[in-house]
Amino acid sequence: MKSITEIFREKKLKLTPQRIAVYDHLKHTTSHPTAEAIYKSLQENFPLMSLATVYKSLNTLVEVELVTELDLGEGNSRYDANVCDHPHIQCTECGKVEDIMGLSLSPLCKELSRYSDYTHTGTKVYFFGVCRECAKGKSRI
Repeated sequence: MKSITEIFREKKLKLTPQRIAVYDHLKHTTSHPTAEAIYKSLQENFPLMSLATVYKSLNTLVEVELVTELDLGEGNSRYDANVCDHPHIQCTECGKVEDIMGLSLSPLCKELSRYSDYTHTGTKVYFFGVCRECAKGKSRI
């Protein structure tokens, strides 16, 4: 896999400290944060970075396919640096989003050609449910 430096060089894009910081943050979390959450996390080390810069950095990282944008119908996007095709599950109680690794989407994608004449270019699958912590909390009520 190519490094962020190589990808930006090939695309003739400037690799700024802010873009590196946003990407690094996403590479080291599985929480699927929003732009606002990333902004708050980076404030201590990048006090002059604006929320607009975080959004612009995320847009660029999505454009060069280093980050995936998740739209779970919340009104704002979440971001994931794990760009391999994999489904996500969101708790409908607390909003937590988790990766579902090991669940192969390949059979579904192959089956797609039987039902559609589209050329498959990508897959995003979202499941919804109640996480273990929230389910425990409900059983105490």
